[in-house]
Amino acid sequence: MLSLIETLGLVVPNLIFVAYVTVGERKTMGSLQRRIGPNIVGYYGLLQAFADALKLIFKENISPTQSNLYLFFLGPIVNLIFSLLSYNVIPFGYGLSYSDFNLGILYILAVSSLATYGILIAGWSANSKYAFLGSLRSTAQLISYELIISSAILLVILFTGSLNLNVIIEFQKPIWFIFPLFIIFIIFFISCIAETNRAPFDLTEAESELVSGFMTEHSAVVFVFFFLFEYTSIVIICYISSIIFFGGYLNIFGIFYQIYIMFFNIFNLQLIYIFVKKYIIFIEIDFYTIFEEDYLDIYEDIINIYLNLKENIYIKNYISSFNLGLKTCILIFMFFLIRACYPRIRFDNLMLYCWIVLLPILISFIIFIPCILNIFDSLPIFITLL
Repeated sequence: MLSLIETLGLVVPNLIFVAYVTVGERKTMGSLQRRIGPNIVGYYGLLQAFADALKLIFKENISPTQSNLYLFFLGPIVNLIFSLLSYNVIPFGYGLSYSDFNLGILYILAVSSLATYGILIAGWSANSKYAFLGSLRSTAQLISYELIISSAILLVILFTGSLNLNVIIEFQKPIWFIFPLFIIFIIFFISCIAETNRAPFDLTEAESELVSGFMTEHSAVVFVFFFLFEYTSIVIICYISSIIFFGGYLNIFGIFYQIYIMFFNIFNLQLIYIFVKKYIIFIEIDFYTIFEEDYLDIYEDIINIYLNLKENIYIKNYISSFNLGLKTCILIFMFFLIRACYPRIRFDNLMLYCWIVLLPILISFIIFIPCILNIFDSLPIFITLL
């Protein structure tokens, strides 16, 4: 019973988050295209996602007569289940993960790869040429860009020496990986857009060519599964991106101190030394160098009160969860922005871009970065032992 409650406590809030991601996308697209967007159902259109879900649930389910009905309904369910399984190892804060798995990244890559089978099953079982071509396109696209994503993650593993997501986050306390691996992050983010079948890489749903891709014949409740799978994949990939490159649940305002460490120390400019002693809410301030001695007792009491609050595990969890959520929402907004700004490209150009452009760049970095780490004697222990 306790396990069921924990599972529901993990899945239900994330599904609600996914529902509001759809509303956020429609509001963002409407604003960027000079439209109003959803604004009728609920305050400011906030209940539009639930209205759409109820509409699809109560619609008549129509399935092709010549289709394999068991596999026709199994494909979308497989997709949604494997996308939700990725939440098991996501650390939402200090100690806030369903499972602190030492092979967390490998687990996420394996589970996300299995979702490809659901797309292939759904496209083949519908007995439709449009759906079958869409599933073949999607399979080729997902397998190709999974190679880019896993190669980019390999470079992060070379820095940390661990597949545990919590360990990767803790390694970024001195500096987020976005700074030394900025080019890798750009490649990773492009691959994430292609991996989630989002515009401008939504070639599996090219309406001008394939009507609606692998989900052409699916409707009503079965279509809801595909819809949830798509947006759940976006949320998961943004969680992973924020964990790997942006420090996960680490303090989001620590980026200002990291920029100072990177740029100001290069030129030996001690311009903001006062930001390095005591943590007050989000920014480090040395009160003893700012205020007069007559008021030190008062400020010491304030510091002690804050430090006690900081050690409170509940407040620590709230702040860390807020940090991860804010970073994830910013990355999700980037998905919406790219969809609104860039046109769809041809499928052959998409595949050539993967194999001819991105993969050679990543291979060169996979050779170059370990050499640099070895020069500075910074390779992880398990690699040096090999």
